[in-house]
Amino acid sequence: MRRRLPLLFPLMILPAVLILTGAGLPEAGPVPETKPANAGAQAAPSEAPAKETDQTSTDGQPVEPAATDEVPKPEAKPVPPAQETKPGEETKPADPGDKAEKPEKPEKPEKPGDPDAAAPGKTPAEPASGDAKPGEKPAEPKTTTPSAELVITPEEPAAYAQCLTDLKALGVTFSEKPRIDDGKGCGIDKPISVTEILPGIKLAPEATLRCEAALELARWTKEAVIPAARVAMSEDGALKTINQASSYICRLRNNASTGKISEHARGNAIDIASFTFKNGESIAIQPRDEDGTLSGAFQRAVTATGCLYFETVLDPGSDEAHENHLHFDVLQRRGNYRYCR
Repeated sequence: MRRRLPLLFPLMILPAVLILTGAGLPEAGPVPETKPANAGAQAAPSEAPAKETDQTSTDGQPVEPAATDEVPKPEAKPVPPAQETKPGEETKPADPGDKAEKPEKPEKPEKPGDPDAAAPGKTPAEPASGDAKPGEKPAEPKTTTPSAELVITPEEPAAYAQCLTDLKALGVTFSEKPRIDDGKGCGIDKPISVTEILPGIKLAPEATLRCEAALELARWTKEAVIPAARVAMSEDGALKTINQASSYICRLRNNASTGKISEHARGNAIDIASFTFKNGESIAIQPRDEDGTLSGAFQRAVTATGCLYFETVLDPGSDEAHENHLHFDVLQRRGNYRYCR
């Protein structure tokens, strides 16, 4: 029996060996983690979260933990938070040096005297520096007085001498006066003062005029007024006085505070208020378009003929400023145009 055991033992072991040799390793098994070959190399990032415990290399050197999702990747730049914007403001790119653009505020009206402000005036009141700036207060219209840029027109010596000769030939009583210069364009280069417009016919009060205006007044009186008075006012006698309301005076047209300089300010104009006759009767200038009397006819006659001697004639029918006088002036216009109404 004991001799058989050594023979049976191999026979018993053989099936076990065959079973063990038939068994093999599984096709897929756990793969050991690859360690860095060099001491300084870092472990390759693993998809699995890294353990909190430190790893060591084969030579005992510590290995840095693998990068995790909690740490930003080196190549990705951090995106700054979006800049807060206020309602009404536009979002601008994030730039450390830029500031949010603020809405523009309207400029304050510039004060008078501001060196950058446009000088009033001009045109009209015109700015001295050109166009007005945005937000600038428009220049207020200033009260226009005869402009300092206007100059007194000098008399042409030969024409002036001839005018004086013609006045003397008509019998006008006058005297020459010194040059008048009241500034702002007002004045007469060679003024004369007339006391009698024709022999025996006073001009009251005496009038300061340019010689040309005085000459036309004398011609009109002789050739138009006296003949009309002889027909219409024969019962009142001869014409003795022409009463004037205004001759030379430095002012604007119609005594306005704005506008153009008056021809009175140049000695070119005279206003006739009334006519006085030998018996003391007077005919005052007033609206007479519908006046059927001889006085009305006389006034309309002398008004109409005035346009033959003067370039401008304005009567009570022209406007409210001439309700009580006739305005005559010798303002020269292009094409010898005359304005009579």
